[in-house]
Amino acid sequence: MTILISIVGLGLLIFIHELGHFSASLALRMRPRKFYIGFPPAVVKHTRKGIEYGIGMIPLGGFVKIPGMHRPAAADVNQAFGRAVEEAPELAGSADRLRHALAAGDHETAREELPTFAGLAARSHLTEAAAREVEKGVTDIGDALGPDAYWRAATWRRVLVIFAGPAANILFAIVIFTALYMTAGGQATTTVEGVRPGSVAAAIGMQSGDRIAAINGVPMTGLTIARAIDSSGGRPLTLAVVRDGSRLTLGPRSAAKDRGIYRLGFVLAGEGLSAPAAAGESLRVTGRISQDVLASLGQLVTGDGRKDISSPVGIVQGSSDAAKDGADSFLWVLGLISLSIALLNLLPLLPLDGGHIVFAIIEGVTGRAVARGVYERVSIVGIGLVLLLFAIGLTNDIGRLS
Repeated sequence: MTILISIVGLGLLIFIHELGHFSASLALRMRPRKFYIGFPPAVVKHTRKGIEYGIGMIPLGGFVKIPGMHRPAAADVNQAFGRAVEEAPELAGSADRLRHALAAGDHETAREELPTFAGLAARSHLTEAAAREVEKGVTDIGDALGPDAYWRAATWRRVLVIFAGPAANILFAIVIFTALYMTAGGQATTTVEGVRPGSVAAAIGMQSGDRIAAINGVPMTGLTIARAIDSSGGRPLTLAVVRDGSRLTLGPRSAAKDRGIYRLGFVLAGEGLSAPAAAGESLRVTGRISQDVLASLGQLVTGDGRKDISSPVGIVQGSSDAAKDGADSFLWVLGLISLSIALLNLLPLLPLDGGHIVFAIIEGVTGRAVARGVYERVSIVGIGLVLLLFAIGLTNDIGRLS
């Protein structure tokens, strides 16, 4: 059950990311063509004011289609209409005129020729597959030639639309952290809120409601308990707890190492902070976590950060483990994952959001469009690096699970 909750949580974070892009593009008049809960193909869809809303067959995340992400190129004609021209040679003349217009940057002529080609194709005897390709090509090229195309917009508009996706994940993390600091995550107490089944704490008889008075004879506060357990280095620990007014001794038992930290397997209850204090602490912890994540990515160059990378398998497993500790732990991890998704997407690599931001700024500064071929070559490099990160993370996760 916790695995399912974790998968749904990850899907929610992807949906929030796409919702950020959708909302910004709508606000900045780059009218999106599609917005789905889940991924296409659609199970249910409805068009309202030119936007197709739908529920995708793949029930995770979200999908948004922003028109004209790239300046239309002559190669688009070959890709979209190549099969149709082979099946119906009478379309070749119109396709050539459209291709030459795009190659010359004559978008006015291209806009006039596109419906001509579509009309000729509609009267031709095309196979179903070719007809679908023509329909999609006419729509995509038409969007790219339209006045609300992404590539036509001012640089600041393009940057904001792309940045809105990671920004939505960052905002979600801050809101989650603030809510947790206001409820139970602000300041740890000495009272045990929960004990993980099968843990060392469960084995020595610890129960919810126990108040930890001392560890190895040293009096404890809410701030020192976790530190005392981790610093034990696996040496036996004896805990003095107060239960129903009586003082009990639990242990001695050694803490177990979990994700690099020695733990006994219990969660402490917390005291909430005021709203301003919680918001301030949330911003501070967001900044610290961001620095740590970026430092880990930077260390990949030297190989030192390799062990810190995780794939979706590890992310789901980690959030599933957190869900076993309760809703608060799961929400903390969900906020951390949301922040990580934002930072990963801001890396200056295509096809990640950061790559689109960098290219938008380059085009804005130079006043010239970057050639489509450059976009494609840089995207190949970016995809390769992302796949490398995935492979490293998957290898780490398999090792940890083993």
